[in-house]
Amino acid sequence: MVRPTIVLFTRDLRTHDHPALAAAAARGREVVPLFVLDPAVLARSARNRIAYLREALADLRGGLRAAGADLVVRSGDTVAETVRAARSAGADRVHLSADVSAFAADRAGRLRAAGRAEGFAVAEFPGVTVVPPGALLPAGGDHYRVFTPYWRAWQAHAWRAPEPPPHGLRLPAGAAAGPLPGEECAVAGTGRLSPRRVGGGERAARERMRGWLAGGCAGYGEAHDDLAADATSRLSADLRFGCLSPLELARSARGHGACDPFVRQLAWRDFHHQVCAAYPLLNRSDYRPREVRWRDDDSAFAAWCAGRTGVPIVDAGMRQLLEEGFMHNRARLITAAFLTRELRVHWRRGGDHFHALLTDGDIADNYGNWQWVAGTGNDTRPNRSFNVLRQSRRFDPRGDYIRRYVPELADMPAERIHEPWRSPRRAADYPEPLFDV
Repeated sequence: MVRPTIVLFTRDLRTHDHPALAAAAARGREVVPLFVLDPAVLARSARNRIAYLREALADLRGGLRAAGADLVVRSGDTVAETVRAARSAGADRVHLSADVSAFAADRAGRLRAAGRAEGFAVAEFPGVTVVPPGALLPAGGDHYRVFTPYWRAWQAHAWRAPEPPPHGLRLPAGAAAGPLPGEECAVAGTGRLSPRRVGGGERAARERMRGWLAGGCAGYGEAHDDLAADATSRLSADLRFGCLSPLELARSARGHGACDPFVRQLAWRDFHHQVCAAYPLLNRSDYRPREVRWRDDDSAFAAWCAGRTGVPIVDAGMRQLLEEGFMHNRARLITAAFLTRELRVHWRRGGDHFHALLTDGDIADNYGNWQWVAGTGNDTRPNRSFNVLRQSRRFDPRGDYIRRYVPELADMPAERIHEPWRSPRRAADYPEPLFDV
C-alpha cells in the first residue's frame, strides 16, 4: 500500500502546473497539501506580501477542496511542522518546489536531514521558473553571468509540458486542515499596507493572465517603457507567489509572435534565479565587487523613500511604490539609478526598502536588478551613464505619470514638469531637489 505524500507549498500557491503536487497525486490518492506559517518568514515579509499571501492561501484551499483534499495550515518552523505532519499521516515522502534563495536552500537542506532521521524521502521539483536554474550551464562554469548567451540557451532549451490540475485527491484519515491566517499575522510584516495593492490568489491571477494575453501582451514591445501607459503585465506578484506557473505563462505567450519581448522578460527572471542559485548572497554582498565610495546620507535616503527628493520622476516612482506596493519597471530603474549613482547610497539600502514594500518582492529579481543598476551585478557595462532627466523626458514626455503620483504638480505644464524647480512658478508645496540634477 502506498503511504501518503506531503506536498509542502512555499511560493507555488496553485493547482495548475504544479509538478510536486502532480507527482504526489500520481503516487496515490492520499496527499497532505501543507503550508506552514513560519514566523522567521513573516517577520521579514512586507505587509503587502502577507496580505496577498492570506488571499492566495484561501483561494488555494478552495482549489484543493475542489480536487477532493484540503489545505493543511500549520504555524511554526517549517521543517519541524513538516516532520510533525509526516509523522501524523505516516507519510514516506515530502515533495516541494525547488527554490534558490539562501533561506530556501537552508530549509531544503534541513528538511533532507530530518527526512533521513525520520525515514521519509524529500523530492524537489521544478515550478518556480520556466527553466530550472541548473538546467543551463555555460562551458566551464556553474551558471551564466551575462544575459545574452543565457537568452540564446534559454530559447533553445526544450521546455517540459505543463501538468494538469489534480483531481480525486483525499486527505489521510484524521488530518485536520487548521485555520487560515487572520489579519493579525500582518502585524509581523515590514513596511506599510498599500491602499491599492493587487489582490492575491490563483483564480484572480489566471484571470489577469487571460486578459494580458488577449490584450496588452501584443503591444508590450512598443509600450512597456511608456510610464504613463502602464502597459506592463502586472503579473509579477502572481509569479512571485506561484499563483501563476511561469512555464504556463511563457508557453502561452510564446504562442503569440508579438509577445516575444514579454517572453524575454520571463527569461530575465529565470536568469536572475540561476544567478541567485549560484550566489545566494545576492541580496547582501556585491556579485562583482567594485571600488565604490558609498555615502551614509540618512536624510537624503529618507527623502528618497518618501518621494520627496524634488526630482519629479523619482518622486512619482517612489510614491507609486507606497500607494500600490508596486512600481513600473522603468521607474524602478530610474529610482534605483538616482539612489546609487546620484546620491551614492548603497544599493543594499535601496533593495531592502523595495523589498519591505513590494508585493512582488523576490530575492533574486529585486536584488539582481538592484545590483545591475548599481554596477555590481550582471551588467557588462557597469559604468554606463544614466541621466535621470533624460529618462523622464523620454519615457514620460507629457508628464502624465508624474501628475498621477505627484498631485502637487497637477497643474504644471508638460514643458516644465520635469524640472519644476527651474520654473518661476514653482509649486509651493513641492520640495527643491536634493541637488541640481
